[in-house]
Amino acid sequence: MLERLERELMLVARCHVLTPRDRKATGADAAAEARSGDARSGDADGTAGRCGPDRLDRSAYLLLSRLDAEGAMSIGQLADAFQLDVSTVNRQTGNLVRSGLLERIPDPDGGLARKLRATTEGADRFTAERDRRRAALAGLLEGWTPEEVARFEEMLTRFNREVETKEGHLWPREDNTAGV
Repeated sequence: MLERLERELMLVARCHVLTPRDRKATGADAAAEARSGDARSGDADGTAGRCGPDRLDRSAYLLLSRLDAEGAMSIGQLADAFQLDVSTVNRQTGNLVRSGLLERIPDPDGGLARKLRATTEGADRFTAERDRRRAALAGLLEGWTPEEVARFEEMLTRFNREVETKEGHLWPREDNTAGV
């Protein structure tokens, strides 16, 4: 159940961005915050919401998630899927290619446009990030009954599908039927 709920919550998934106050914190203050947890983080050690060298930021996570769900895609296909300018997607994917998380490949269907797919490192980092986010989500829902979680998932799925239908861009799901 957490896997389906995590997909529905994907649009709010993000890494913690340091505020000016966070940057001014002394080493002792930062260590105390990490020990006590951060209300924005979603887990007890305060790390779920923080970006770091082993973490994926929101755009990387969303791009890798889409490629994981649909397979190799061109920059144009990704831009259409996310309703973004090609230049924005080109910049974001370029960063992922340079960092070794994505690779450009010839179109398997013989088209002219090159496609992007996750490298082994990219797929591994995506899987690790997804597991961290699911664990953080499980922690947030720890006090909820199974019925409450199911109802939340049902309502969030319905909301997302109605938005997607109105915009004409369905997010890939295992079951993409119109009903809930």
